[in-house]
Amino acid sequence: MSILSKEDYEEPQCLLDMNRDAQRPSFSVPVGRIVEKLDEYLSHDDWAGAGRHLAYWLAEAKAGGDRRGELSIRNEMMGYFRKSGKEAEARASMAEALRLLEELGMTGNIIAGTTWVNAATVCKTFGHADEALPYFELARALYEKELPETDGRLGGLYNNMALALADLGRYGEAESYYRKTLETMKKVPGSELEQAVTWLNLADLVHEQDEDADINGMLETAEALLKTESLPRNGYYAYVCRTCAPGFDYYGWFMTAKELREAAEKIYAGT
Repeated sequence: MSILSKEDYEEPQCLLDMNRDAQRPSFSVPVGRIVEKLDEYLSHDDWAGAGRHLAYWLAEAKAGGDRRGELSIRNEMMGYFRKSGKEAEARASMAEALRLLEELGMTGNIIAGTTWVNAATVCKTFGHADEALPYFELARALYEKELPETDGRLGGLYNNMALALADLGRYGEAESYYRKTLETMKKVPGSELEQAVTWLNLADLVHEQDEDADINGMLETAEALLKTESLPRNGYYAYVCRTCAPGFDYYGWFMTAKELREAAEKIYAGT
């Protein structure tokens, strides 16, 4: 899933155009194509290739003075390093993205909300939920003002806020945000994977508070959503299957976990 909309960026300009405004970059990186290629690397489980790809285009954006393009790539790098478990690199990308956001005067733009969500998710992933919440709140205020209720970014925000609140032991608030996630994502076509993840998160929350609670209904719902026939079996599907499998293992749903892993490996293998 693309982090920033490619429509917000310009295609590369000819370096021989000497009539360009001096404040504009000498070269604008093709953000849309960069994200598409990144998705292609990840769909083949090629994390090393994805890292080289991002590093190359970051250098290009910096060399061309394309700060908007750099902001986009920094956002992608936050997610890449977070998923790779590299805290120092994720935080370095986070710091640069936040700096660029201020420098470009874009804190009122929807891109700011995306950057704050990414920053918050980095903090939460590496055990700093208290640090994450202020960024989530900034994003929530902007998203709820600017985005329609059918926008999946709202659901993603609510789900990640719930995870942070759960880490802080604020279970009632966490459950409320999980419910808001589900309410929002039901309005978003093709969001079955995101709904499945939220149902698993909600099951974890209920189980953490009461180990004897019956969460089978939640697990059944998540399983059914993951197996939705109309969903494209692409790299994102594989990533979600691989991410969800340990949760089913934990609750003894070993066959479901096995099927999800096999589905992911089949996609990554290109078969």
